[in-house]
Amino acid sequence: MRIIAKGLTYTYNPKSPFASQALKGVDIVIEEGEFFGIIGHTGSGKSTFVQHLNALIKLTGGFLKVGEYDLSEKKCNFLELRSKVGMVFQYPEYQLFAETVEKDVMFGLKNFRKDMSEEDKRKAVREALETVGLGYEDVKDRSPFELSGGQKRRAAIAGVIVTKPEVLILDEPAAGLDPLGKREIMELLHAIHGGWCKTIVVVSHDMDEIAENCTRAAVFSDGKVVMEGTPAEIFRRSDELIGLGLDIPVTAKCARILKERGIEIDTDFTCDDFISKVLELYARSGGGVSKTGETFAAKADGPASDGEGGAEDAQ
Repeated sequence: MRIIAKGLTYTYNPKSPFASQALKGVDIVIEEGEFFGIIGHTGSGKSTFVQHLNALIKLTGGFLKVGEYDLSEKKCNFLELRSKVGMVFQYPEYQLFAETVEKDVMFGLKNFRKDMSEEDKRKAVREALETVGLGYEDVKDRSPFELSGGQKRRAAIAGVIVTKPEVLILDEPAAGLDPLGKREIMELLHAIHGGWCKTIVVVSHDMDEIAENCTRAAVFSDGKVVMEGTPAEIFRRSDELIGLGLDIPVTAKCARILKERGIEIDTDFTCDDFISKVLELYARSGGGVSKTGETFAAKADGPASDGEGGAEDAQ
């Protein structure tokens, strides 16, 4: 399902003293098959935008089409749209509510797949739970509130993917997780993306997460898209991102420090690529000696030209 937005606008509390324009003409295209990142500081409009994609927020201005669904049409089948565009909110475990895990995960099927038999619904629940790494027999009769924090998040995601949406939108999917939990969640999303879910859209403030996982990304600021491209293209514009009050990946911080010392690294800003390029450059320098005669290690460890600290600044 291709996503096309043109001139998308939205105002909260219109015609009131508290009116606030959240979207001010968003133009963006998300192609089917992408693992797309949405970046932006609080109040930039990114969450308002993604909530338009399955009509949680109804279209009031501009053009928006998701696959075959034109959200400006009065006859648009919003129920069918929502069955194909799944939304996982930040801290989705807080949305768990049913008596058992099975009933919680099955809730979406009861809304969107009313024609399914109970047996088929249970099979779908089993598949969804196993997809997120939870044993069906182990958790189906348990209260979702008895699960561990990581299990709760997985169960909540299972409740969204049980309908097998073609587009999956996640708002800060790894928020609050330790490094291992973050890696496991992202591995899960890639596994889903490699299967029946054609497109994944991730809203995140974690720039390392965007650099490591996304095929393309867009930067939101003040209700507009101000930057769009591959993570490599976006993070090469680190000065602009910092000017917008945004962070950059650790690899981009390291690249900036090296550049200040005259060492250029052509990288896509993933950890593996950055480390590989640094090692290649070190090897080509003949044991670390630069054209100026200064060793690679000395250039990297020496004081910055502007008086800032060394490699520890990138931490």
